[in-house]
Amino acid sequence: MIEVTAAVIERDGRILICRRRAGERFGGFWEFPGGKTESGESSEEGLRREIREELGLEVEIGAKIGTFPYREDSFAIALTAFRAIGRPDHRYFLKDHAEARWVIPADLGRYDFAPADIPILEFLLQRQNR
Repeated sequence: MIEVTAAVIERDGRILICRRRAGERFGGFWEFPGGKTESGESSEEGLRREIREELGLEVEIGAKIGTFPYREDSFAIALTAFRAIGRPDHRYFLKDHAEARWVIPADLGRYDFAPADIPILEFLLQRQNR
């Protein structure tokens, strides 16, 4: 099983979501940014590195949301999600994604998320509805 991390990056009451490029696994779907953890890295270190490499953002990693397994045929991951805070003065760039948006939590349900990210989305929407 591949260890993967994702960040729920919050800034000014909004959350950053990214759209996967067409032609790759789950192309066109939205996700919470992150990626694979490399050997010798903690989940937090790997997530911080992935966000820096893919988006050019420096983030402060916060509380762990949870670990969510996902399996499809021979593809299996353990996706660990963390809250993260983005600096308000820092702009992102897109290296691996087609698009990114800062959205208010109440609007997250309007986007088609990749299957592995749906448990994170559901967690956030449940918190929103409390």
